[in-house]
Amino acid sequence: MKSLAELAKLREQIQGEVSLRHDSASDTRVVVGMATCGIAAGARPVLAAFVDEVSRRQLKGVMVTQTGCIGMCHLEPIVEITTPHHEKITYVKMSPDKVEKIVTEHLVNGSPVLEYTIGAAQQ
Repeated sequence: MKSLAELAKLREQIQGEVSLRHDSASDTRVVVGMATCGIAAGARPVLAAFVDEVSRRQLKGVMVTQTGCIGMCHLEPIVEITTPHHEKITYVKMSPDKVEKIVTEHLVNGSPVLEYTIGAAQQ
């Protein structure tokens, strides 16, 4: 740290990251399964991709978080998105390259990406 401007920039960045974890009943929640099976299947890069994309787009009211075992190891990595007044959507076999489409279509435009959901995987 060499100046107050650098410190202010760091403070702003950290506050943005912390706001991604703020929990409110009116928030949309993006929950990534991070138990050992999810991590082994690639959940860490998926979580990072969601955090990066939500932050890059400066989406307000979207909380990205993690959880333990979701209970469907054969479908990992799993991401659940809960939006107020809507049913929870469960995305399975996730990868970082699918994140941008989900953020654009589901989080921004309100249209779940059905081909990535648990319903499509079980057909």
